[in-house]
Amino acid sequence: MADYKAVTAERLQKVLTGLASRTPIRQAIIAVESGDGSFRWIGATGETGSDGTPVGEETPFFLASIDKLFNATIAMKLSESGRLELDNAISTYLPSTLTRGLHKLGGVDYSERITVRHLLSHTSGLADWLEDYPKGGPSLIDRLLDEGDMALSIQDVAAIVRDRLRPHFQPQELSAKRPKARYSDTNYMLLVAIIEELTGQPLHEVHEQMLFGPLNLRHIYFAGLSRPMDPTPEPMILRAKGRPLHIPLLMRSVRGMYSTAADALSFMRQFVRNEVFQKPGTLASMQEHWHRFGFPLDRAALRSPGWPIEYGLGIMRFRLPRVFTPMHSLPAVLGHTGSTGCWLFYCPQWDMLLAGSVDEVTAGAVPYRIVPKILDILRSSN
Repeated sequence: MADYKAVTAERLQKVLTGLASRTPIRQAIIAVESGDGSFRWIGATGETGSDGTPVGEETPFFLASIDKLFNATIAMKLSESGRLELDNAISTYLPSTLTRGLHKLGGVDYSERITVRHLLSHTSGLADWLEDYPKGGPSLIDRLLDEGDMALSIQDVAAIVRDRLRPHFQPQELSAKRPKARYSDTNYMLLVAIIEELTGQPLHEVHEQMLFGPLNLRHIYFAGLSRPMDPTPEPMILRAKGRPLHIPLLMRSVRGMYSTAADALSFMRQFVRNEVFQKPGTLASMQEHWHRFGFPLDRAALRSPGWPIEYGLGIMRFRLPRVFTPMHSLPAVLGHTGSTGCWLFYCPQWDMLLAGSVDEVTAGAVPYRIVPKILDILRSSN
C-alpha cells in the first residue's frame, strides 16, 4: 500500500507540473483524498502575491461557480425547513420590479413561469448576464477584461438581462422527457437574491450560520465581505491570460468565495455523506433528475459547461463518453466546476474526492481535461 501511495503521489505531481507549464497558466493546486481518509495528496506550484510567495497546499483559491453547489445546499436546507418551496414562482419571493420582463420571448413575458427549481436546474432559459453577447456588443465578461473592475447590484444584473439580452428558450416543463438545459449565471444570482430576501441576512452571514460553522469550515470566506474563522494565507492571484486580474468590486457583487483545498474537500465529504441536511431524502432529490446540456452553438456557450455534462439541482455529473476512453471506461464524478479552472468532485464508484484550481479566467475547460487524467491515475487502485 505504501508503494502504491508513493507511485500515485508521484504521478499526481507530474500532472500538476504539466498543468502549471501550460500557457497562460502560472499556478495550480490539485488535491485528492479517499473517502475513508487513508490516502490524501495535495500539491501546489507557482507563485502568488507581488512578492512571489509560493503557492502552498494551504493557499486558498477562488471557488468561482463551485459556489453554486454551496448556494444550492443553502436553498435545499431552506426547503427542508419549509421556508422555500422549489416549485413556487420566483416572483413569490422577489419584487415584481426585479422579476418583471426578465424573460420575454416572441412578444410573451414568461417571467412569472420561472420557478426556484428552474433556477437550480438551469432550465429557465434565461440569458446569462455575464457571458451572453448583446446584439452588436461585447459580453459583460469581455467588457470587464477590457475596461476593468465594476460593481453591480442584482437590479443592475436584472436590467442587463431584461434590456440587452435575449432568452434562449421558454422555461421548461420539467415533467417532459428531455427538457432543455442551458447554463446561466443569472439563475444563481436570482437564487442568491431569494436566499437573502428569505433570511433577511447577507449571503455570507447565512453561510457562516448554516454551513461554515456547523461543518467546521475554518478557511473559507467571501471576498471583501468576510474573513475565515482561523488565520489563513493570502489567496492565489486571479489571472486573465497569465496577468493578474484585480476585480474586488465584482467579487463582492457576485458574492465570490475563497477556500483552501482542504476545506473544499471537507465540505464535499460531509455533503456526499448526507451530513449537511436534516432529511435523508434531500441529497437524493438534488440528483433525482439529470438534464444534459447541449452542444455549444454560440460564443457564450463555448465558455460555459456543455455536453456531455448533466445537471441536477445545483450539482453536476460529469463522465467522459467511452469514445474518448476506448481502452477503459472512467467512472462518473459529481460536484461542480468554475470558469477560472477550478473543480470539486466526488467519485462515488471509487469513494474519492477531487479538488483543484489554476485561478485563470481563460481556463474554464481545464477541469474536464485534468479530472479524467486524475481518475486514470486512481484507476490502478480500484
